[in-house]
Amino acid sequence: MELSESLRNFLESGEDWERKNTNVKGVSLIKLPKTRSRPASLAIEINPVTDKGTPMKKKGVMLMGSFELTAFREIFNNPKLDVLLTTLEEIAPGRKPQKTEEGGVLEI
Repeated sequence: MELSESLRNFLESGEDWERKNTNVKGVSLIKLPKTRSRPASLAIEINPVTDKGTPMKKKGVMLMGSFELTAFREIFNNPKLDVLLTTLEEIAPGRKPQKTEEGGVLEI
């Protein structure tokens, strides 16, 4: 079955919020229910898996368009993110990140 046909079939016959795994580890499809302003749609969820195959996070990142993927790629490829994570791990290993003041921006 062709990919577009499989996606169309999942959109038409899948249950609301149903998750369908793909052959790419950490990537799945989710059928989003219709709302007042838009019809039912599909989203891609990215949630890397551990060596045991379990998701790393409770909820992954949902993407509904290539523009969102491009925006995330720009952020993930920013070398300042590596610096920030390394520094964060050095000062608080194994701790959950603290919430910053609302409206505050951390200069990296």
